Amino acid sequence: MPFAELGLGSNAVDGVKALGWNEPTPIQTKAIPEALQGHDILACAQTGTGKTGAFVLPVLELIPHEGRIRALIVTPTRELAYQIEEMAQKLAHHTHHAVTAVYGGVAYGTQIKRLTHGVDVLVATPGRLLDLESKGVVDLSHVEILVLDEADRMLDMGFWPDVRRILRLLPKKRQNMFFSATLNDTIQRVVGDMLTDPVTVSVAPASTTVENVEQRVYPVNPAQKTELLVALLRSMSEYRAIIFARTKRRADRLTEALNASGVDAAVIHSDLSQVKRSKTLEQFRSGKHALLVSTDVTARGIDIEGVTHVINYDVPDRPEDYVHRIGRTARAGEKGIAITLLAYEEMGSLRDIERMTGHVLENTDVEGFDYADRVVPNSERKTQDMGARSLFSGGVGRRGGRKRTRRF
Repeated sequence: MPFAELGLGSNAVDGVKALGWNEPTPIQTKAIPEALQGHDILACAQTGTGKTGAFVLPVLELIPHEGRIRALIVTPTRELAYQIEEMAQKLAHHTHHAVTAVYGGVAYGTQIKRLTHGVDVLVATPGRLLDLESKGVVDLSHVEILVLDEADRMLDMGFWPDVRRILRLLPKKRQNMFFSATLNDTIQRVVGDMLTDPVTVSVAPASTTVENVEQRVYPVNPAQKTELLVALLRSMSEYRAIIFARTKRRADRLTEALNASGVDAAVIHSDLSQVKRSKTLEQFRSGKHALLVSTDVTARGIDIEGVTHVINYDVPDRPEDYVHRIGRTARAGEKGIAITLLAYEEMGSLRDIERMTGHVLENTDVEGFDYADRVVPNSERKTQDMGARSLFSGGVGRRGGRKRTRRF
């Protein structure tokens, strides 16, 4: 279906063509016509499904361009705000709307100057938006459309009180579009009173992982994770990979260890300044760095084509985060590989991931690596029965000794 058949005008369609989009994605096909009819939208879509276009295009079609904030797009992270701004500005070049983003980590001056010149579409993180509103430089009284992107992540990150404060600043009569990677009972209950007769659209169940991603598990003693990762990277001929660590401190230490081993890597997390984070992302995007070590908080803003591998240095506690992480690869129909380094104490998280995704992840070893004591998941386990006894075969490799097996 061509974009023009979704109800978009010629200017918006010209913007789509300029971006090289040939046909709408499933979420765009479902959401755009409903949004153009003025319906509230509750959408379930992972990053990488074209969801940004699904809300930016109807916004540009529905609001006038007169220099007053008519559309507000709220998102949880700076990187995601910048990314939405970048795409929206390219589309708005043809519709003549003024688009700008405001977020923390950078000076107020430039953002205030752009606001005073007139803005039609404002992209914002909650904290900076409320700061600017309190300073009297943001007028939200004319907002006709509110978009909440990554609603589930905003809830997880504790932004919901700020979201409710923002809602009180908006006209009661407005159109709402909420996008979330998951639509569980909690999300639907929290957002339910904010929407009016919403149309629910979904391109896939939230538990579905990317079909084009090959998923592997590398069981390893936790003390050997970095050593195994270095060996694994050296066995790969070519890669552009994102490595996920559980905390900022672990991300820093892992990056230092990789660089000390002669493996070039950059790190990104929320303790870094926005200038540094933007520069690091651009260097990764341009290929200056082939490895990017990240935490989950900053991962929501990483949407880069050409990522060949996602590596879970630490297994995420939430299976939804696993799904989101591996969605960083296999973009635009390409193939990708997701690698998980699995320590014994992370077996429970692996069980939750396999239950949610409905897939048993394949055990893999690095050939020639000298493994210390480790526990290996049972290769014959099934997602229907993920108790402790079915999850482990207990294969234990002892450095310098013979392998032996324990049963759990």
